[in-house]
Amino acid sequence: MTTALRPAPSARNVAFAVIRDVFGPEGRGAAESLDRHLRKSSLDPRDRAFVTELAYGTIERRRWLDWQLEPYLGARAAKLPQMIAEILRLGTYQLRAMRVHEYAAVSESVQLARRFGHPGTAGLVNAVLRRVSTDPERPVTAEDFPSPDDLLGTRESLPTWLVRMWRERFGEDRLDAILAGVNGPAATGLSIDRRRTTRDETIARLAEYGITALPSAFARDAVIVTGGVPTPALREALGDRAELHSEAACFPVDLLDPQPGERILEACSGRGNKTLQLASAIGDRGTIVAIDTDGKKIARAQARLAEARITSVELRTADASTLDGSETFDAILVDAPCSGIGIIGRQPEARWRKLPDDGARLAPQQRSLADAAARALAPGGRLVYAVCSTDPREGEGVIDPFLADHPEIERTPLPERYAPFATPAGDVLVPPGIDGRDGFFIAVMRRR
Repeated sequence: MTTALRPAPSARNVAFAVIRDVFGPEGRGAAESLDRHLRKSSLDPRDRAFVTELAYGTIERRRWLDWQLEPYLGARAAKLPQMIAEILRLGTYQLRAMRVHEYAAVSESVQLARRFGHPGTAGLVNAVLRRVSTDPERPVTAEDFPSPDDLLGTRESLPTWLVRMWRERFGEDRLDAILAGVNGPAATGLSIDRRRTTRDETIARLAEYGITALPSAFARDAVIVTGGVPTPALREALGDRAELHSEAACFPVDLLDPQPGERILEACSGRGNKTLQLASAIGDRGTIVAIDTDGKKIARAQARLAEARITSVELRTADASTLDGSETFDAILVDAPCSGIGIIGRQPEARWRKLPDDGARLAPQQRSLADAAARALAPGGRLVYAVCSTDPREGEGVIDPFLADHPEIERTPLPERYAPFATPAGDVLVPPGIDGRDGFFIAVMRRR
């Protein structure tokens, strides 16, 4: 083992606190917990980076870490107190996946075990991690697994059912790239405010700050930032000219193609990411009705709209599935609640919180929203249905029967630039992970 990094002792305590938050009874998100604990710490930037890699890596690589630990624990693994199991994962990630000082990784893990366990469990942690520090990494080989999906799930630290779904959805040719991409850094995207700037101006301004960015080949208001640029640096460079918004998340509004003067409905508007994008697209000239059931999200969207000085949006706390057609719209975006398996690469804990039946459970709600949109769509009006999921039950499984039951609605041809993502039926299907993108399904339709 090498000894390149010697973080402050408290750095590991912070990383462990994040893991306890994520897998403890509160079930916090990793990003939320990390931010909370770092704000309370006095760690320098280098140690903060160490904490982030250690906490996120240990959470994300959980299945692979258990595979590494299995030879040393055997049947005892199932009986270990949870905190001791987490400490072993934390130590093993340092020893097998990071360049750390061996003594510190083992000794500080033992100190944590004494604090959260007893002398016996501390001794176990000491013995196991000393073996981990000297033994070679345990390989993940085909003969140890009942199926290729189990092998890949262990190697890439993902649930087997998710690997199987992506294999069936995208085929063998793209599976390795998807798995590698989901475990790699997600691309940073921006949605420019077209009231204030252009993509060329945004890219040039970022260059003045030493930040390299490229225009999206698909969404006309999206910019992709290359390299790991901290969010504060982006905000300093951009001011109010753009919002952080992943490239694929910009696709639904781009495909809706909102126009100035139109009356637009956004169902399930959330905290306002796409609301801001819609208002930018129409130059704040028209009417956008943004609906969400969560009053806190509506309040957050209201604050963001006020800060951006946008006046064309009417926010409503309501259930969009109850729309009865008494008011109609020229364009409707249904950004439906979904399983979110297309964005698990952005949230290290998400892969362990998704369930195989999420798509089937959510499909009825998604269909209800699509039906309500059909009632509210004016003749000749445009409808875009989008989910940040590649589960076919949330994609074609919703849209195909919806169109069969609504002969007045039809798919419309996709812009040529979206051809790389076009399905045989004419929808957009974006594979997760590849080129750092999120996974999305998008159907583009209109009322006859």
